[in-house]
Amino acid sequence: MSFSGVTLTCPFLVLSLFVMLISGVSSQPVVTQEPSKSVTPGGTVTLSCSLSTGAISTSNYPSWFQQKPGSAPRLLIYQTNNRPSGIPTRFSGSISSNNAVLTITDVQAEDEADYYCLIYTGSSGSWSHSDPARWGTETKTSPVFPRHLLHPGLCTGCTIWFLPAIDETPIAPP
Repeated sequence: MSFSGVTLTCPFLVLSLFVMLISGVSSQPVVTQEPSKSVTPGGTVTLSCSLSTGAISTSNYPSWFQQKPGSAPRLLIYQTNNRPSGIPTRFSGSISSNNAVLTITDVQAEDEADYYCLIYTGSSGSWSHSDPARWGTETKTSPVFPRHLLHPGLCTGCTIWFLPAIDETPIAPP
C-alpha cells in the first residue's frame, strides 16, 4: 500500500507528522517536526513539535489535526488537551519537555494519516505554516481549519487559509 510517498508493509502503520504554525509576529518562528513514525496496531505512539523561539506552553494553545488522503483535516485536540465531541479518548494532548505532544494509545488501522500541530505565537491573528513546499506542491487548494476552536478569542466562524509555497509571509484571514 502506498501512503504519502512511503511504502507500507503491514502490520505497521505510518503516522506522518506535519507541523503548522500560527504567528502574530514579523520574525517567523520555526516549528520543528518529527519524521514519519511506524507503530504496530494496538501500540502507543507519541508525536511532538517544538518551537524555535522557546518553550511551548498552554498559552500557545497547541492543537492537533489528522488528515487522511482525499479528506478534510479533522480536529483531534485543541487548547493543549481538549477533545471535540466524537474524538476517541485514545487521542490525548499534553506538553512535555517544552514540546506539544500528541499521544495515540491502542493505535488502530484507521489512524494511518498525516498529523498536524498548530501553535499560536502572537496576538494579531495572523496565520502561516512551516511546510510551504509540501502544501504548494501536493495540495492545489489550501486546507481550512476551524479557528474558533483553537483560540476562542481570535475569531468566531473564521477559517485559516495557508500560503502558496513561494510566499512565506503571514497573512490575516478575511
